[in-house]
Amino acid sequence: MNQRAQTAGTSPLGAKDRGRSTPSQPFQGLIDAVLIAPGQFSFEGAVGADSAAACWTWVVRDLCPDLISAEGVANGNFGSADLELVVPEILLRVKSTLDASGSDGEALRRLRAQLGRDDALEAAKKTMTALRHRALLAKAQSFGKALNAITEEQALTVALQSMPLQEPKVAALLFQAALGHVANPTRLILAAIKLSGNASEVAVQRQGFGPLIEACLAHAQDQLSHLDLNGPFADVDRACRSLDRFHRLVRALTGYIEFPRTSRSTHILATITKQVSDRVEPRLREVVTDINQAMRRPREAPDRVDMDRLLGAINGVYLLATVRDCRDSLALNAIFDQAWNQSGQALEIHIQRSLELLRQAPEDEATGTRLDAAIKMAEVRFNGEYADTLRRARAAAGRRA
Repeated sequence: MNQRAQTAGTSPLGAKDRGRSTPSQPFQGLIDAVLIAPGQFSFEGAVGADSAAACWTWVVRDLCPDLISAEGVANGNFGSADLELVVPEILLRVKSTLDASGSDGEALRRLRAQLGRDDALEAAKKTMTALRHRALLAKAQSFGKALNAITEEQALTVALQSMPLQEPKVAALLFQAALGHVANPTRLILAAIKLSGNASEVAVQRQGFGPLIEACLAHAQDQLSHLDLNGPFADVDRACRSLDRFHRLVRALTGYIEFPRTSRSTHILATITKQVSDRVEPRLREVVTDINQAMRRPREAPDRVDMDRLLGAINGVYLLATVRDCRDSLALNAIFDQAWNQSGQALEIHIQRSLELLRQAPEDEATGTRLDAAIKMAEVRFNGEYADTLRRARAAAGRRA
């Protein structure tokens, strides 16, 4: 669960999915590579998923009902292959409408009403730019995957120069699509710095790699959409992968590029770091309590293991270990240190108590289950060698009559 994530963000559609998309996919998945969850900041190469959905509804319902079957979209019979056939006509109609909206106040008000957004004109332009370059987005994703296999630094810099750096808007889309498949963003940043001859943000931007910085920021912000840690059914595994990805993206920027204190990038980094930390902090505060509640035996009621609490405690320890690995990119030092120390003390106490109880009653299944869970948590919190020692002690205790 705490393994390093190799990729994050939007995944490419599989062969079966590309032919038959779900109704909820804007433009039948053709621009999924650049979609991000709604966030506080917008980025040149990233399209908000809410913007794309609004534009897709507008195109299907109002602009091209004669080209796109709303019923076919709803039941999944109108797929990406069908859409490809009519995209040129869609782009022509959209361009005509947007041109009119840019010069006619009434047309602009109508567009805003149809999309349900005040930024309808900007949202539609950005979405259509992505749709216009849909073929390049697929190539950019393949490019991102290929970068992972390049081991020589010189070859990486050559590959990076193949991006259309003289066309910032196109480069922004392609970096956004490619970065979702790059396991180690730091390698790209280092290559960009080498080509720029200087580690300052201004120098990197001047060389044409501003879109790469923007893509890193966009993907980092997008990790917030995977950090829902509320409730007993929160996907902690996904949250841990997203934290790891956030750390890789942020460290690639802050660890190597020199950002001016007043730059937009500095402001974005500070803001999203606080947002991610605020999402994680409440769950960290519960880790020790969850361990104690999961391991505690009831005083009077029959001894039954609460598996939900036990799972919650294990997930909390996994999250804690992930925060330890990513703490340089978070603002959680004080709460982490407290939770880390107290969780270690709590686990040692509960393990010793459970071993004593198991020695007294080797057939006690509830105690054995709690002890097995505690040993698993100890393996994550401490190390595998310590856990192996505890497993041997548990086996010895279970053999005693």
